[in-house]
Amino acid sequence: MIRILAYRFSAFGDVAMTMPVFREFLEQNPNVEIVMVTRSNFEALFTDLERVIFKGIDLDDYKGFLGLRKLAKELLDEFRPNYIADLHDVIRTKILDKIYVRKGHKVFKINKGKEEKEELTDVWNLDKIQLKKTVERYADVFREMGFRVELSHQLRPQSNEKSGIGFAPFAQHKGKMLPLEKSFELVKILAQKYPIYFFGGGKNETETLEKWERQIPNTKSLAGKLNLSEELKKIAQLEVMISMDSANMHLASIVGTRCISIWGSTHPYAGFLGFGQSEDDVVQINDLTCRPCSVFGDKECYRGDWACLEEISVQQIIDKI
Repeated sequence: MIRILAYRFSAFGDVAMTMPVFREFLEQNPNVEIVMVTRSNFEALFTDLERVIFKGIDLDDYKGFLGLRKLAKELLDEFRPNYIADLHDVIRTKILDKIYVRKGHKVFKINKGKEEKEELTDVWNLDKIQLKKTVERYADVFREMGFRVELSHQLRPQSNEKSGIGFAPFAQHKGKMLPLEKSFELVKILAQKYPIYFFGGGKNETETLEKWERQIPNTKSLAGKLNLSEELKKIAQLEVMISMDSANMHLASIVGTRCISIWGSTHPYAGFLGFGQSEDDVVQINDLTCRPCSVFGDKECYRGDWACLEEISVQQIIDKI
């Protein structure tokens, strides 16, 4: 059995995107197993995958160069891999890579297309084009090792019985988030016809969604009530998920649920549309030449009016459903 040691430490959505790639890669290469090294709380993303050995770590246990040297040694001693895959390419993993190269191992590294993404998010660039999908960038790491992997880009529903709509109105950055008053209005309209389940995390999000649950009949907040594996199970049972460009879109992809995704300062062109999700289910303002101004939605609005989110109408989202 050929063993690949792979690591990617953050963010949640980016780690979630590795799962469908691993699934199809391992199906096409039955003599391979992957050791996935990432944060301990991401384990439920990989529990359904045969031949994935999950290695959860707490990065606080491996601070600085000496900490990373200790981690590199522990991983080599425990797993003795044939190949090493850096699926992250940040300072922390670059240090790990160098340690492994010095020990005589070849490291295969993701090409994140940094320069292309900088050009894509230049507000003066009027010639925006679709960049390679992130999941294909992950697959390229295995291809470079000499393996065959062809991604289907198809959803695989994990539940036959589906009902209700999931709604995750929050995102890590303002540039990705529909204004809350619009989200509230959307839920009021949809809840007249469908049961709505709210997803979110953290104290403020949970409080907001519980307040909405009290104010809008036919809604239920699941924020703060489910662990990750329970959340995945619930999303698998939904007819459709509505999400910002956030981790919830990628969770829907993992369990094969259609997701209507809302994009503001970010854009599917950067390659982060959920695996198997349809471009027809993307909600965005197409005629804003400044979009996308950010890969991750973490920049201030160049215009100052957040037109990319303010101009999205509730009806646009309802029409997709």
